[in-house]
Amino acid sequence: MNDDRERMIDDLEPIRGNVRAAGFRRLSHGLYLPLAPDRDTRHEHRRDLAAWRLVLPSDAVFTHITAAELCGWWLPMLPRFVPVFATTGSSGNVPRRAGLICSRLPRSAGTGLVDGLPVDSPQEVLLRAARDLALLDLVVMVDSALRVGHVNEEGLDEYCHSGRPGSRRLRLAAAMSDARSESPWETMLRLFHAAMDIDVEPQFDVVDDGGRFSARVDLWVRGTPFVHEYDGDEHEKAPRRKADLRRARRLLDAGLERRGYVADDLLNHAGAMLQEMDRELGRRHRPARLRRWYALVRDSSYSAAGRRRLQNRWLKVNGFGTNWGQTA
Repeated sequence: MNDDRERMIDDLEPIRGNVRAAGFRRLSHGLYLPLAPDRDTRHEHRRDLAAWRLVLPSDAVFTHITAAELCGWWLPMLPRFVPVFATTGSSGNVPRRAGLICSRLPRSAGTGLVDGLPVDSPQEVLLRAARDLALLDLVVMVDSALRVGHVNEEGLDEYCHSGRPGSRRLRLAAAMSDARSESPWETMLRLFHAAMDIDVEPQFDVVDDGGRFSARVDLWVRGTPFVHEYDGDEHEKAPRRKADLRRARRLLDAGLERRGYVADDLLNHAGAMLQEMDRELGRRHRPARLRRWYALVRDSSYSAAGRRRLQNRWLKVNGFGTNWGQTA
């Protein structure tokens, strides 16, 4: 190997062209990266995106799921293979490569940099994602963007009524979103209550009889002594479990009863959840209420069918084979 090739490997810079030497990873046709040992997944993904810029127009920015991940937003349960999404306002040729979907769309003045990589404005990112994602997936992403302050309701409203592709679904997602959500599964739990016609107050502050703060709960079922919360894996760890038990006692002292739910409840035992909640509310159990929730989950990436739909859509748009793992 010559000195120039050794220097390129040392610098770990991407290479556009054909490389037939060891020590390189093929990202796509004519696009290679020197292998970087002992690098974490996040760093490698950033290197991949920096490499993709070699084949993108100079004004191109990342958008859709790619930009959302860079911005640190919550993402839905994506299929195994997800393309890189970019957009350009250039009138020239749009690059076509396996694993890359580059669209020619109107440019926004709100583009910026994240980790040194160009990303589209948050509103454009959400609008582009709305063309592909199901409603449940999109609400999770909108909640996250609102929570971190990357978008606000006023700025989003303009895009919701723009008439552009995806604007109708984005409008529906914005109407169902809430910036107070603190996790994607908390968003899912709130949406389940909405589908079941159960009125809840997110991030409700509980105070005792003396007016002292006791706890902040995920969801308070209005007009009842019940609070519903999502319990992630961290709640099973010993230190967190001890704190949870003390917190549950404080809630009982304040006259409230806590009910915890997990992802498996929402995805596989929604009927049992509804029965419990109907008993709490003292209302007649109507299984027909579940139809809307089942439809939302079935269309979303939280179901195997929804993930296949996304995968097939992106493979069709990309137009290269049936498996990016084989083409790049």
